[in-house]
Amino acid sequence: MLNGLPAHPFLVHFIVVLAPLTAVLAILCAIWPAARQRLVWLVLALAAVTLVVTPIAAEAGEWLEHNIEESELVEKHAALGDTMIYFALALMVATILLAIAHVRDNRGRTLSKGLSAVITIFVIAASVAASAQVYRIGHSGAESVWSDALTASTPGGAEDAG
Repeated sequence: MLNGLPAHPFLVHFIVVLAPLTAVLAILCAIWPAARQRLVWLVLALAAVTLVVTPIAAEAGEWLEHNIEESELVEKHAALGDTMIYFALALMVATILLAIAHVRDNRGRTLSKGLSAVITIFVIAASVAASAQVYRIGHSGAESVWSDALTASTPGGAEDAG
C-alpha cells in the first residue's frame, strides 16, 4: 500500500515504461554499433531494474488479487502477470550478451559474424516478446479494472458507447 492505495498499479507503470524502452534501446544497440558504444550500460541497467521490479509488482498484484472480488478477468490478468518474470529475464540475458559483445569489441576481440547475428536475433526476439507480453498483461489488467465500470455505465449494459 502507498498512501492507502494498492502499490500494484504504481509499480506496474515502471514495467510498462521500462520494458518497452529497454527493448527498443536493446534492439538499437544490437543493430547499430555506434548506439551500443554509447548506450549498452544504460540498457543493461534498465534491464536489471525491470528484472527487479517485475516480481515486486507481481507480488503486489497477488496481494491485490486476494483483497478484491474474484473474477475471471482478474484471474486471467494474474496468470499472464506471473509470466512476465520470464520475459524480463530474457531481456536481461539479451542485454548481458550485448554488454559482452561490447566489451569484446573494445578489447579488439570482436565476436564472429555468426555469433553476432545470433545475439542480434536473440535480442530482437526477446525485446519484441517482452514488449508484446507487457501489452497483453496491461490489456488484461485494464479489462479487469474497467469492464464492469464500462458495462454498468452504458445503456442496457452493452458496450455500444465505443
